[in-house]
Amino acid sequence: MARRVAVCVVGAGAAGLCAARQLAARPDVFTFRVYEQADGVGGTWVYTEDIGTDSDGLPVHSSMYENLRTNILQEIMGFPDFPFPEAEGTSYPKHDVVLKYLEDYAEHFDLKKHVSFRTVVKAVRPAGGPSSRTWAVTVYSGESRSEETQEFDAVLVCNGHYSTPFWPDVAGLESFEGAVLHSHDYRRPQDFAGQRVVLLGAAASGRDIALDLARHAREVLLCHRGAPLRSELPANVLQLSAISEATPTGFVLEDGSAVHADAIVFCTGYRYTFPFLSPQCGVFVRGRRVRPLYKHVVNIKMPSLGFIGIPFIVVPFPLFHCQVAFFLKSLMDPSILPSTEEMYEDERRDFQKRLDLGFPPRYAHKMAQLQWDYNDELADAAGIERLHSVFRELYEVNSYQMMNFLAEYKNKCYTETYKDKVNYS
Repeated sequence: MARRVAVCVVGAGAAGLCAARQLAARPDVFTFRVYEQADGVGGTWVYTEDIGTDSDGLPVHSSMYENLRTNILQEIMGFPDFPFPEAEGTSYPKHDVVLKYLEDYAEHFDLKKHVSFRTVVKAVRPAGGPSSRTWAVTVYSGESRSEETQEFDAVLVCNGHYSTPFWPDVAGLESFEGAVLHSHDYRRPQDFAGQRVVLLGAAASGRDIALDLARHAREVLLCHRGAPLRSELPANVLQLSAISEATPTGFVLEDGSAVHADAIVFCTGYRYTFPFLSPQCGVFVRGRRVRPLYKHVVNIKMPSLGFIGIPFIVVPFPLFHCQVAFFLKSLMDPSILPSTEEMYEDERRDFQKRLDLGFPPRYAHKMAQLQWDYNDELADAAGIERLHSVFRELYEVNSYQMMNFLAEYKNKCYTETYKDKVNYS
């Protein structure tokens, strides 16, 4: 009997649990351990009122706020082999429902026994240098307050990318006398009651937080460079141009106008960070692009190091399902990967495709409509069933409703309409 492949999984959020579920399904092939710095599963879906650092002195991982609801239908949000329960009232549940789903997923597949909780991955490095085929993983246990290093054949990085805020430079921001925070630290709209609040950025978090604040703030100024949102917005939410510089009492905008503000929330996204990866791992981040990755998953230089969840503007859990299956298949059958030169060329073509579509370079991992062919390609390579066409169908319905009816689309329920197409169990 061949020796089993030992795999280290970093993180027990949705991506890490997906990895654990598929690894546990092949005990004849894999042994594995999941390391999670928190004391439970769920990753970013674990809501906490803490900001800054947690009780162990670690940076708070979650970016959930009190009233957050998903912006993706739960009918297509779940893993293909473990769908959400039928929706009650709305197809867009709050964060606590998603956390319960992930906890039920871990319970159903008996995954917690594979997780070392309150354990921080401190370092990942090739065990014997750049040409090594194994990995030395050093972890710190909060329970025993000690470090240990173990050797693995492969490492799967599932640490998420919605926890380390991206802060753009704003001239004079230090002079602004109001509150300054990133959406990562936003928790409750009541904290801004009666205030005029500037939001910088009108992507998903900017739009959702604007609606959340509108119920309590005097005025919400949604500042961004994009085309005006098509949807009707609450009367006290105004769209303005992006910020040029700060003043003690407000901001000067790029169109030359000036606004007074009591607070600013940076809804400017997050950075990819892998502080535990040594330089010898050969992976680097430049301008929100992680390189060198084949299919946004496999480290081209050292293919036994993989990443789950790098792409954005996706239906995440089903995408994780396809990515994990693809990576594990590459460990079992390395022949599904082309040569190193071909993988680099594929990465180049993939990046060029996005440039040709008008994406800026920082959107190297943006998917949107590209996700469906991508998921199919991974599923075919892994030898698993492709996602049902209902995923794309409902995603397109979701996108249309979001763009045109932002303030009310989350009140809809699609369970009855699509019940026959979604495999509820």
